[in-house]
Amino acid sequence: MSKSIESETLSTQIRDSLRDDILAGRWAAGDKLQLVALTKHYKTSSTVIREALTRLVGDRLVTLKPNRGFFVPTLSLAEIKDINELRCVSEEFGIGLAVQRGDLAWESELIAAHHTLERTLYRDESGELTDAWNHAHQAFHAKLLEACGVPVLIDLASTLSDLSQLYGRWAGHATRATGRDIAQEHREILAAALDRNAELASRLIRNHYETTLHAILKSAIEEGTAESVREKAKA
Repeated sequence: MSKSIESETLSTQIRDSLRDDILAGRWAAGDKLQLVALTKHYKTSSTVIREALTRLVGDRLVTLKPNRGFFVPTLSLAEIKDINELRCVSEEFGIGLAVQRGDLAWESELIAAHHTLERTLYRDESGELTDAWNHAHQAFHAKLLEACGVPVLIDLASTLSDLSQLYGRWAGHATRATGRDIAQEHREILAAALDRNAELASRLIRNHYETTLHAILKSAIEEGTAESVREKAKA
């Protein structure tokens, strides 16, 4: 393997590790991502860290402030509402194409992705969503859209999914006490997709995301999440 390929592979590995740690809530909204500390933590060079962070800027998971460095992004409640609406609209369109264009292989892979999601531990002993479940959840929703055949839409959905997950982490236990049966929600979405019922699948996906959004908004109002996020951003 050439040095350039090795370097690119390492950069991708570090980028993926940073992404996972940001989504897992390792840092709070507005926290500065210190190059020296990151270099030590990931046991690599500052050049590799900087390159990985720059790639995450493109994914909107890191903010670059001129002359100040890299930071974990902040989101207002207004922004998360807009992100959720854009996510709903884009995925409603995407699932419509997917159920038209998806073949038998897509159906099989979708069933497999859902099986993995169902069999993955949902919350840990402290009540937090597990990283494994978050990965399986994103993989299932990504597989739903994969057959649409529109790379730009798929990339957009991935970015919006990350931002939604990030804010959900900051909102704390917002989704714990909703009384919803999220596993059943996924079963119904899967069934609608396999039945090639685009209208029902679209409606279920929107309801799925809006239920989470409403829980986050309720938590923010009750616990001051929005204020705490803004305060961190000012620090």
